[in-house]
Amino acid sequence: MFGCLVAGRLVQTDAVQVASDKFVFNLPDYENVNHVVVFMLGTVPFPAGMGGAVYFSFPDPASGAPVWQLLGFITNDKPSAIFKISGLKAGEGGAHPFGMMASSSSSPSVAQVGVSVEALDQLAQQIPVSSAAVSTVDSFLQFTQKMLDSLYNFASSFAVSQAQMTPNPTETFIPSSCILKWYENFQRRMGQNPNFWKN
Repeated sequence: MFGCLVAGRLVQTDAVQVASDKFVFNLPDYENVNHVVVFMLGTVPFPAGMGGAVYFSFPDPASGAPVWQLLGFITNDKPSAIFKISGLKAGEGGAHPFGMMASSSSSPSVAQVGVSVEALDQLAQQIPVSSAAVSTVDSFLQFTQKMLDSLYNFASSFAVSQAQMTPNPTETFIPSSCILKWYENFQRRMGQNPNFWKN
C-alpha cells in the first residue's frame, strides 16, 4: 500500500506490517539522508475517513532507544509527501502509536519510517515537528512579497515628474500609480488565496 523513497536509492515498497494498521520501513545509513518521500502505491486506497500519520524513528545516541517524531500525513487526497529528516536527529520524540514493537533493528545507523492508519479527524489534531516541512506556503508568500517589493522599487527608481519628462516619441511612459495599484491588488489577492495565479 505504501512506498518510501530516498534520493539516490531504490524505491522501497517492502514495508513490514507490525500491526493491522501500522507499517514500518527500515532506513539504513540514515545519517546520510536529508529527505524522505512517503507515498501511496495507488493499488489500495485508505478506507473512507482514514489517512496515514507518517513517523520517523532514529536511535537515541545516549540510550539507543528509538526516538519517534511525527513528520506529517498522507491521505487519499494527498497521496504523497516529502519530509526533511536531517534536522530531526536531535531532540526528543513525542507520543507515537508504535511503542517498542517496531524497533526490530538494533543497528545504530538504521532508522525507521512508520505509517499509522488513523481517522482523518484524529490526524487533524496532531502536530508534526515543524522542522520536517520541506516547503510551505509561507516561504512562497515570502518570495512573492520580495518579488513585488523588488519590482516596485525598481520601477520607482525611474520615476520622474511631468516637469522633468523630455518628449521622446519612441518611449512609453506608465504612471507609477498603475504599478502601485497592480502591486496592492496582487498583494491582496495573494492574501486571500496564495494559489490564485494558477487559474
